[in-house]
Amino acid sequence: MTGSVATDTLIRCPWSVESQLYRDYHDQEWGRPLHGDDALFERLCLEAFQSGLSWITILRKRPAFRAAFAGFAIDRVAEFGDADRERLLADAGIVRNRAKIDACIANAKVARELDIGLDELLWSFAPPSRPRPRALPDIPATTPESIALAKELKRRGFRFVGPTTAYALMQATGMVDDHLTECWVDTRPTAVG
Repeated sequence: MTGSVATDTLIRCPWSVESQLYRDYHDQEWGRPLHGDDALFERLCLEAFQSGLSWITILRKRPAFRAAFAGFAIDRVAEFGDADRERLLADAGIVRNRAKIDACIANAKVARELDIGLDELLWSFAPPSRPRPRALPDIPATTPESIALAKELKRRGFRFVGPTTAYALMQATGMVDDHLTECWVDTRPTAVG
């Protein structure tokens, strides 16, 4: 068996069973299609802040990140200036990395000036649906699509968006479904009616 069983007997992707926070994120968010410019901007920023750190660190700090970055509203973050930068660098509730803070602010400015919405831009790189991976080693760190997405984001002026970060964003926002075949989570859209 490649999945892990939590106390509720549901089979989950093994990375998600370390903590309740991970389980909730896995069960309710990860791999589910996410849309909206601000929502995707938040994930883009958080994936950049995660670079070199554990994702659980970011999940634990997410409420503080949201408060510090004005709910990741692109228009608001794009207006951040030197006083905001210093405020963020002094905020122990977030990851206080100057390069990542500067990237988030700069990325908001770029996102605000896009000729298409951030949602449309990011989702234009989503690959066709493919079978779910059978085991963790079957999940790539990058794909041709994430490499192309990172290249396009950089061309447009985005920072801290390499191919690995771009692929993690694609996984987190449901552009790809990397839940293992045995995992109970169904990320397919449900019919409304």
